Amino acid sequence: MRAPTLYLHRKSGLHALHPLTKLALAGFFLVAAATLPNLWLVLGVFVIGLAPLAAWGQVFKPFIRTSALLIWPFALSLFLIQGFFTPGENILLKIGPLAFKAEGIWLAAKFTARILVWLGAATLLMIVTRPDMLMLALIERGLPRQIAYIILTSLQIVPRFQGKAQVILDAQRSRGMETEGKLTHRLRMLVPLIGPLIMSSILDLDERAIALEARAFSREGRRTSLKSLHDTSMQAAFRWLMIALIVALIVVWLIRVLP
Repeated sequence: MRAPTLYLHRKSGLHALHPLTKLALAGFFLVAAATLPNLWLVLGVFVIGLAPLAAWGQVFKPFIRTSALLIWPFALSLFLIQGFFTPGENILLKIGPLAFKAEGIWLAAKFTARILVWLGAATLLMIVTRPDMLMLALIERGLPRQIAYIILTSLQIVPRFQGKAQVILDAQRSRGMETEGKLTHRLRMLVPLIGPLIMSSILDLDERAIALEARAFSREGRRTSLKSLHDTSMQAAFRWLMIALIVALIVVWLIRVLP
């Protein structure tokens, strides 16, 4: 059975980079989206930074498709909540006592742009990086195996839930349950989906714990690996540059927000 991951194998320069180099890039994009003050600067991080990297990695289409699927629930809720409940005088639409305001749209757009970059950075990292290679790179740098495994599991949450949900839907269809149709009907289908999804996830946790112990995951001492990672001094220097830029962005942000 295929492991639940977004990773797509390509023979590209981005895929060939050391996992920590790609992790440093993702960290830079995350911090940039959180600290840049302007909507257009944040969107520029996605358009000028993430999108060209996805094209270099030959994963542009799946990257854009996955980012769009992940961002639209956040965007919809943000525009509704901020549009109706943000204080302002420029009213665009009024529904009873509620008023949909332009100030809310602008605020929601800024929040949506930040979330888009955050999700895009995480998505691109998962698409071009094998999870086991990332975990190996973190362990080689001295990170405890338990923390490295937590990071690895966090990166696999979305594809794992997607895979389980698809299996449950296929099982329901095979038993004659109608899962297509109008939006209201699809929303009702979420009820029989949530229960099995939660139960299977709980059982999966127990199975993963047993599998880890069977492989002596908690054993202390040095370990060897059949896989090796290729690193260069240029990539190491680039990672330090990314760390310096991250620190600079945080310092500038603190200077701007602190009195």
